Amino acid sequence: MTMQLSSSAFATGTGMPERYTKTGADDQPELIITGVPEGTRELAIICHDPDAPSPSGFTHWTLYGIPPDTQQIPENGEDRFRPGPNDYDDVGWGGPQPPPGHGPHHYYFWLYALDQPVRGTPDRDSFLRDYAEHIIEQSRIVGLYEV
Repeated sequence: MTMQLSSSAFATGTGMPERYTKTGADDQPELIITGVPEGTRELAIICHDPDAPSPSGFTHWTLYGIPPDTQQIPENGEDRFRPGPNDYDDVGWGGPQPPPGHGPHHYYFWLYALDQPVRGTPDRDSFLRDYAEHIIEQSRIVGLYEV
């Protein structure tokens, strides 16, 4: 396992700057990808908050159509790829917006290396169900945010 995901916006386990949240500018953070394994046909990214007060958490981002030689998802650069649905009933990045006083939420940015391309733009649950057996490797970073 050598694939790594990092960000110039925050280090894993640290606070996400407000500009990447709904309270701020709602900018999509830059992500840096290294060590993609041989045999990868496509990369996918999902940002999910398991601390959200709902049974299945809250999905902030799904991103597909990322070529395996991609080394960076530029800040606000998701349109170079194939943004999918989030739980705001929108498409593309939707930054953190936890309930006030709910404590720190953990925002998991998952990077998936797949042995086949993703068809369309599935929601998080559909992606995990339909592509679980096609994940070669995965990596993650976790940002924190609270209001």
